[in-house]
Amino acid sequence: MARRWSVWFGSLMTLLGSNWITLLGATLTTVSGLLIVAFLILGLLEVTTSPYIGIMAFLVLPGLFVFGLLLIPAGVYWERRARRRRGEVEPPEGATFPTIDFNKPRVRHLGAAVAILTVVNLLIISIVSYEAVVYMETVQFCGQVCHTVMQPEYTTYLGSPHARVECVDCHIGAGAPWFVRSKLSGVGQVIAVTFNTYDRPIPVPVTNLRPSRETCEECHWPQKFTGDRIRVIEKFAADETNTPLRTVLLMHIGGGSQTRGIHGWHMDPGREIYYYPADRQRQTIPWVQVHEPNGGTLEYQTGAGQSNTQPAAEQRRLMDCIDCHNRPTHIYEDPDQGMDRALASGRINRGIPFIKKVGVEALQATELKKAGGDDDRSPQIEKQVRDFYEKSQAEIYKSKKAEIETAIREIQAIYRRNVFPKMNADWTTYPSNLGHERFPGCFRCHDSEHTAKSGQTIEQDCDKCHTILAQDEAEPEILKQLGIRSANSSELLESGH
Repeated sequence: MARRWSVWFGSLMTLLGSNWITLLGATLTTVSGLLIVAFLILGLLEVTTSPYIGIMAFLVLPGLFVFGLLLIPAGVYWERRARRRRGEVEPPEGATFPTIDFNKPRVRHLGAAVAILTVVNLLIISIVSYEAVVYMETVQFCGQVCHTVMQPEYTTYLGSPHARVECVDCHIGAGAPWFVRSKLSGVGQVIAVTFNTYDRPIPVPVTNLRPSRETCEECHWPQKFTGDRIRVIEKFAADETNTPLRTVLLMHIGGGSQTRGIHGWHMDPGREIYYYPADRQRQTIPWVQVHEPNGGTLEYQTGAGQSNTQPAAEQRRLMDCIDCHNRPTHIYEDPDQGMDRALASGRINRGIPFIKKVGVEALQATELKKAGGDDDRSPQIEKQVRDFYEKSQAEIYKSKKAEIETAIREIQAIYRRNVFPKMNADWTTYPSNLGHERFPGCFRCHDSEHTAKSGQTIEQDCDKCHTILAQDEAEPEILKQLGIRSANSSELLESGH
């Protein structure tokens, strides 16, 4: 047996070492194959979580592995052609291809070695191909490989309500067609990153995003009857005591067969709403068309030329969840929201006088917003906050120095979560359509200016969506009646208020 293996190995080495091209191919394949196996073992043992390990193991090395395999027969062909030119090999008369005679021991040994290596190579390629597909669908690949480009999206994703949902579940969804489409689209993005031609900031909305009814609605069910829900929004005043101010809303979500409420009207299974966005970010909507369940159609327009404006069919968009919930994951906090959330969660001590006011002012400083370049302006926050307490609140700084230093670090963290100078992105860059405080949101359509020919308008009637039970009160009576002890700060961003 040992002698047979020796003969096989010798025959194989004779083939592979016949010329430098074949030898190079064998070397590339062998080295890359061993490295792939090593990286697979590291991945199984979870020795490292670097995203670049995955790139090497599943993208770069497999390419070298296959390239090496292609070089081996190319080298054999090149060597055969070279020998013919030198007259060392004379093909039999009328023969076009080399003769393979398994009656010869050397040919049998060589064939057996090639067959074994082919099985091994196919096994490696199959495993790596599968792992490559899996790896390209990981959050690590989506968010960390192109670090500068994806840093805003990845950072805001980590603090979002969908932080445990894989990127591909929303951006691609199930099925091969959308997977292939996304990867083909990704080729252009890779080229843009390679040649540094990508947009800063990344433009939104994503025009080729899969309809939410095929992604979001795999988990959420907008037609489900929900009825009314209490939403408590907690803010803090910019005064000495950082007074907590609570707004209590009764949200009319609706759903099911009811035509009232937010979901009940917009997401009725029999109703289709089309609109025409006049701008890239879909913030200006001059035309809305509603197809009612009973077969009727209403068309609403704004402006003087209402009877003449008719967008082309390809310009019209069928409304779905993402038109209102357009920032369900990549959520930016403005300075007020960031400070309110930090105070509500206890990451910043409410007992520090004026901390809400000082923190917001530090975050709003002109030089901090979209500074450009590679500068991290968080040291300026540290200086501004510390200078305030050292110079105008010396006694407070002395007695609460540890709490103030903790607050400084948290304010810097708010900055780093929401300001990305390299990508020209901050809390003013991407409009949020949920709510109507910082951006038009609901009022893009519900402004009482969209009018049908019949005179009917899309009303700006707040009570259709929510009833205000308390607004900016320190101790709302309704919360005492309901037995709610403190506000749920997680609603701060989702409500848009």
